[in-house]
Amino acid sequence: MTDLNTTYLGLPLRSPLVASAGPVTGNPALWQRLQAAGAGAIVLPSLFEEEIEHDAFAVGFAEDHGADMFGEALSFLPKLDQPAVGPGRYLALVEQAREQLEIPVIASLNGTTPGGWVRYAKHLADAGAHAIELNVYDIVADTRITAAEIERRYVELVEEVKAEISVPLAVKLGPWFTAFGNLAVKLQQAGADGLVLFNRLYQPDIDLDTLDVVPRLTLSTSVETRLPLHWIANLHGQVGCSLAASSGVHDGADALKLLLAGADVVMTTSALLLHGPEHLVAMERFIRQWMVDRDYDSVNELRGSVSRGNVPDPQIYERANYYRVIHSWTDIVHR
Repeated sequence: MTDLNTTYLGLPLRSPLVASAGPVTGNPALWQRLQAAGAGAIVLPSLFEEEIEHDAFAVGFAEDHGADMFGEALSFLPKLDQPAVGPGRYLALVEQAREQLEIPVIASLNGTTPGGWVRYAKHLADAGAHAIELNVYDIVADTRITAAEIERRYVELVEEVKAEISVPLAVKLGPWFTAFGNLAVKLQQAGADGLVLFNRLYQPDIDLDTLDVVPRLTLSTSVETRLPLHWIANLHGQVGCSLAASSGVHDGADALKLLLAGADVVMTTSALLLHGPEHLVAMERFIRQWMVDRDYDSVNELRGSVSRGNVPDPQIYERANYYRVIHSWTDIVHR
């Protein structure tokens, strides 16, 4: 029997297939189906700091409205526990998932302020999350801010959060850094137990009828695995923290390629939205059959076997790939 056991963030997982943050993992009615289908862990949808603050502001406004005219009425209002005003519903979701599931539950956090990141990370850890994933989604439009400042901010964020929680910490990033490898090393040194590569950039669109700037959600495609594959293959063996592949994982072949590149786990969202939790069964079946056909006994045996450090020409993951891809199109034209 092929062994799919892996370790992610120091947590033992029965499978490298992880259900990542999204509507599927946010629906308690689907949790048992994900677990039964073979998910190694689930990542709950992100807790957004601005949403929490908006809710808290709304409650505060409702309490204070008219207080100067009817102060005695305040004695009739119930006392609210502050965490319940903001992250209460999400913390309850974490607690519920811990109670219902046997697989690890990872809580995702998307903050906006240094204090918010730390405060809510502690709440999530206290609620029982096995690990915290910092979902760093930052569009830097201020032309005065340098790349060095942004990287320093992320490193300090990891240091501050890690100092306040005892559970493992993962950082989910976008790929838009001049020297991503160097940043990866710095984040690990700052205390990150794992890196999730990569966060997708959800670009806005323009409605030509109304001229409004509108959000457009487009699900990923398998082509998007090329970017995490590239960087995971480069980072495997260069960093000591866990590497999780995210974006574009739609089938067993996608997952297998990322494991061969060096991923400890692969995360999928769009495929589960399209096909349901049971799609994990088909993905696992493909991986197992491929391993049997090639005499691999475990995922640990194959992991990283096609990483930068284990291929005959490591430059294929660098500039040489650019040259070869461009000339492959020329070769097609001249056939």
